[in-house]
Amino acid sequence: MRIMALSHTFVREKNDEDEKRRLDRLHQYASPGTTIEVHYPEDLGGSEVLHHQRKTKTLAGLHHILETPALVKKTIEAERDGFDAVVQTDAFDPGVEAARLAVRIPVVGSLRASCHFAATLCDRFALTVPLDSYVPYVWRLVETYRMIHFVTGIKVIGMYEVGDLSKYHDAILERTIAVTRELVAGGAQALIPLAARLIPAAVSPEEVEREVGIPVVNTQAVAIRFAELMVSSKTIHSQKAYPWAAGLSPEAVSKRANPGG
Repeated sequence: MRIMALSHTFVREKNDEDEKRRLDRLHQYASPGTTIEVHYPEDLGGSEVLHHQRKTKTLAGLHHILETPALVKKTIEAERDGFDAVVQTDAFDPGVEAARLAVRIPVVGSLRASCHFAATLCDRFALTVPLDSYVPYVWRLVETYRMIHFVTGIKVIGMYEVGDLSKYHDAILERTIAVTRELVAGGAQALIPLAARLIPAAVSPEEVEREVGIPVVNTQAVAIRFAELMVSSKTIHSQKAYPWAAGLSPEAVSKRANPGG
């Protein structure tokens, strides 16, 4: 089985060591025989918005909307190149709903899969996000997924510095534990931590779980295993829910139509 782990970000330069560490982590979540390949979308526009919002810490979904055409294009390429499924590694599911309309291979979003997974573990769960600006965005996403009645609250971790967050391991862990205990006091029976750069990359879910006494969902592990389940059971998205635009080429996403054609 071959799965594309698709990042939402346009890459300006890669750090080989970081790339290897990331790929090794994703392979740990996969079953034997599954190959994970990390891919990045082209910059079809909008990268400056992402850069500005990161700088001002106002990430609230606009960057994901602007990235959608590039993510759809990359997903069509994945199907054409023989991938069995695409997993969006960003926990806010950018481009997932649109991409499902363009291909017939599974396209899995970490947030949606994790919400349903958490709902099988408990009656009510909570979420954490990296920045204040993400809070209204995530409430809208959860409501769109019709999962809002499961959610007791959304709290902010902060500490979303650019660069290697493993340097801040202890601080991130301490903050996450404190916030999660507040959520547990408010009725949460499980936690979905959003922002993979924080958890599971810098801090493992197990580290938090040991201290707070509730399940802490590994969003990337859930998404990969869900994609494996869909592929192995030959299950695809319902065409009633996601009518398929057959015959789309990757190039069509960024090409203007010929009015006379």
